[in-house]
Amino acid sequence: MRPLALGHSPDPDDAFMFYALRAGRVDTEGLEFVHVLEDIETLNARARDGELEVTAVSLHAWTHLGGRYQLLATGASVGDGYGPIVVSRDGGPLGGRIVAVPGTLTTAFLALRLHLGDFPFKVVPFDRILDAVRQGDADAGLVIHEGQLTWSGLGLKKVVDLGEWWKRETGLPLPLGVNVVRRDLGPEVCSAVARVLRRSIRWGLEHRREAVADAMRYGRGLDQARTDRFVGMYVNDFTLDLGPRGREGARVLLARALERGLIPDPGPLEPVSEDR
Repeated sequence: MRPLALGHSPDPDDAFMFYALRAGRVDTEGLEFVHVLEDIETLNARARDGELEVTAVSLHAWTHLGGRYQLLATGASVGDGYGPIVVSRDGGPLGGRIVAVPGTLTTAFLALRLHLGDFPFKVVPFDRILDAVRQGDADAGLVIHEGQLTWSGLGLKKVVDLGEWWKRETGLPLPLGVNVVRRDLGPEVCSAVARVLRRSIRWGLEHRREAVADAMRYGRGLDQARTDRFVGMYVNDFTLDLGPRGREGARVLLARALERGLIPDPGPLEPVSEDR
């Protein structure tokens, strides 16, 4: 079988998840992967075109993939009481103000629409959003990835943490990113992919120091302590398996978005089984 393209973001959490796979630390069951590192909105777009066999995507984006990809129960990034943050220079209300967002297919964007309704926005690469707010190119910014740990040091103020808001609203965690596999690989390969990815994540959690040291290369200025903290936020028990609470968080989020007409009907949440 030819190598499988595996898409993920060049960020500490994804680097941590897939370190063991890249470093040859786990059994791949004969599968070979070519790692494709792109920002999440680029991966969302490439998944819409079916370019990658296995990839990280936003949960929001998955609803727009036309059933071509099946969810994996492993590899999800979930915030339980925390998540993407909206920041501004003054911390004031967002009504009518332009928000810099990292992409319209991100789950962060979907969650903010559920929170605010329609709002004016401009798309800015995720790693330039804080600068856009500081320089006045946008009134506020929707911050994902490691910017969730660095915004306060830049003199900005938090307007809302969408993970906190979602937890107050529903009592549930907020699933943000997921891993998916292209259905045309067939059930046996899809199940093997699920097992291999879970193996890589578990290895990282069990050999945290080595995996965090590698993840620091993707931290864009994070020191070891903050890299470890960020990894801990988004590589955890939910990442090994979404589990009942993670799946319920995803189900409720998508049901509310569907009711508001913000997404197409994705059908039931049925992650790939790892059974042989």
